[in-house]
Amino acid sequence: MNIMSTFSGWENFYVIVGSSAGALIGLQFVVLSLVSRRPVKRGEAQQAGDAFATPSVVHFAVVLLLSAVMSVPWNGINIAAVAWGIVGLSGAVYTIIVARRMRVQTVYQPVFYDWIFHILLPLTAYAILALSPVTAFTYTGETLFGVGASVLILLFIGIHNAWDAVTYHLYAGNKRQRDDEQHQ
Repeated sequence: MNIMSTFSGWENFYVIVGSSAGALIGLQFVVLSLVSRRPVKRGEAQQAGDAFATPSVVHFAVVLLLSAVMSVPWNGINIAAVAWGIVGLSGAVYTIIVARRMRVQTVYQPVFYDWIFHILLPLTAYAILALSPVTAFTYTGETLFGVGASVLILLFIGIHNAWDAVTYHLYAGNKRQRDDEQHQ
């Protein structure tokens, strides 16, 4: 099978997910600017943001980056495969950093599904990307599906985590407001 014809079959997929990621990055900035008006201690807000908000933007940015990489008219799979590997390794390291940040922040006590969506699923997606150069030349079609699956996983993780953050701030803010009103 011609590698370039294999890539060309993915054009619409990467246009859709790349556009979605770009739009969601912008939306994340709007939401964060609205949520930033909530009263929280400055150091704690930074810790929580580094652990919970920034990773969503990073995942969306990775989806956008990989969509751009996959849209380049490569002459072969070599450069794209190296890019997948570098992104995968970098993402895995970043996910380990996020795990540490989640443990040390004091604003919110993560529950089991937080660890799944902030650590386990991103680590899985980044591991697939990191390993994709190994299979890219022998199992090109399957590898492209693996890269596509990783991109979708990261997109859905970002959507879930952004939604989770918004609902947390909405309900925590409303609870804080009710508590303040009761103390007056």
